[in-house]
Amino acid sequence: MNLLVDQNDPIGYIEKEKHMIQLTERATEKVQEILTAQDPKPNGLRIAVVGGGCSGFTYSMAFENAPGMLDKTYDFSGLKVFVDQASMLYLDGVEVDYVETLEGSGFKFNNPNVKSTCGCGSSFQA
Repeated sequence: MNLLVDQNDPIGYIEKEKHMIQLTERATEKVQEILTAQDPKPNGLRIAVVGGGCSGFTYSMAFENAPGMLDKTYDFSGLKVFVDQASMLYLDGVEVDYVETLEGSGFKFNNPNVKSTCGCGSSFQA
């Protein structure tokens, strides 16, 4: 079961049926594979939405050692995922998958809040 870690909860864990963000098993495994190859090994993955690109916003994924003060921390089979408060507005209901196709491989964001994307597919408008 995936757990939501709430830093304001004295116990530390609040069980949720569905997280705001979902990582597929394939995405979780790929991030853990990349994470274990890092030296020193980071404590988790930050997923964020940042301004930029043709349509206004882009997704960002980066390894981090600790969550920020207002971050939510999600746990996916031992993988900690940090999300900042501003990004939460755009990531509600998003599913992150890892795909391998003939054109290449990478992480794919399936976001129900996206109103449009640019032609290259790397930015979006919400």
